[in-house]
Amino acid sequence: MALQLYNTRTRRKETFIPQAPGRVGIYVCGPTVYDYCHLGHARCYIVYDTLVRHLRATGWDVTYVRNITDVDDKIIKRAHELNEPALRLTERYTAAFHEDFERLGCLNADIEPKVTEHIPQIITLIQQLISKGFAYETQGDVYFSVPAFRAYGALSGQNLDDLSLGASGRMDDSESSRKRYSADFALWKHDLGAELTWDSPFGRGRPGWHIECSAMSMHYLGATLDLHGGGLDLVFPHHENELAQSEAATNQPFVRMWMHNGFVEVSKEKMSKSLGNFFTIRDVFGYVEPEAIRYFMLGVHYRSPLGLDWETDDNNRLTGFSLLDEAERRLEYLYHTKKRILDVPLDTLTSGPATSLPNIESLKGNLERCLNDDLNTPNALAATAEFLKQVNDIADTLQAKKHSLSTEDRKNIIALFLMLEAQLGLGGDDPDAFLKRVQHRRLKKQNVAASQVQALVDERTRARQEKDFARADRLRLKLEQMHIELLDSAQTTTWRIR
Repeated sequence: MALQLYNTRTRRKETFIPQAPGRVGIYVCGPTVYDYCHLGHARCYIVYDTLVRHLRATGWDVTYVRNITDVDDKIIKRAHELNEPALRLTERYTAAFHEDFERLGCLNADIEPKVTEHIPQIITLIQQLISKGFAYETQGDVYFSVPAFRAYGALSGQNLDDLSLGASGRMDDSESSRKRYSADFALWKHDLGAELTWDSPFGRGRPGWHIECSAMSMHYLGATLDLHGGGLDLVFPHHENELAQSEAATNQPFVRMWMHNGFVEVSKEKMSKSLGNFFTIRDVFGYVEPEAIRYFMLGVHYRSPLGLDWETDDNNRLTGFSLLDEAERRLEYLYHTKKRILDVPLDTLTSGPATSLPNIESLKGNLERCLNDDLNTPNALAATAEFLKQVNDIADTLQAKKHSLSTEDRKNIIALFLMLEAQLGLGGDDPDAFLKRVQHRRLKKQNVAASQVQALVDERTRARQEKDFARADRLRLKLEQMHIELLDSAQTTTWRIR
């Protein structure tokens, strides 16, 4: 099955066909770096990271471009509030962005252009639009003339007569008097301030938001992009404006495939800084493993809304996120399963050839089919769960000494775990390290020491060895009341926190 993706412009799933066979240029709108990223940002970049991973794992040569918006009204406002130079502010939050998404398992973009480093390209593009009659100067500003571009509204379905004024939320009140038409948008803003302003043929100022992405994307990927992605909130006006100004300048199709992910919702409202109903990614790191956030977000199809719930105590203080806790438990199962295969004693493996393990080996084909179907990550996780069940069945038979496993079989199973990491970004951590971090955090929350738990486990082991099963059962019950789950094997007993 060829890769099928939902094209926002045509409003249907289509076979993804890039301009050059086997090569893909992807542009995704990056963050405006004036604060820490929230869970809405996490969803966006996890979605496109998964797409890039899948493309590369199935043989595509991908150039992934994701910009940094380091010129914006919000940045200037925040820098003034903090009495901090704007560029220092953006450098700090860019570093935080990289730290957060590395912890979420996201690959670095191949190219990460910053607006401040592409002012000449932006000015050149604006000059092209003026010369072609698609833009005009007024009082030091430059605006794109929306009525001059007849195809305006093709991406979002907006009717020109119904367009709202300043839909991006980045226009100040004085702009309306300088525009010929209410929906015209700024390409260059007159500004004599010392920070984040540049000399230009139109006067000193700085670029508008929309022109930045057109200039940077076309600079690195050419006049036509294979795929342009971003959050659903960017369809209008940002991507609509990008499309208009780019095609007006080049007279070529700007994007072959438009892809947009749905919102993270709180009480059925979009999570956003402007609404004040958001959690930063760093807020959530204190409650679950970062990888659990990724797993949670892959559990819902990227185009669907993703609802977030949380719990508070009697004093309305945040105590946790039940859905993220469940995602973490599923990851524990993955890592526990991986650990069981890695821990199989090498001297118990047979030296024969690999045997046929069809239920295990079907994972590769299942993952590819799921992800080729419009990046259906929920079905991919279901296929992963079936794979883990089969691996545990094999581990159980090995533990009971009812089955043998060859060195090649073990190698092939481990390769499938590596494939999970390559395609979904899951399971790449060291199992012992992951499980111990989860254990430590949960014990700390219950104010219980690991040594205390281990002492009770050791005591129960002695009771079993002495065949004092009544005492062993009492100790098991006590551990269960502490939310400790015991995992008995023929050789030893391990434990984990429920």
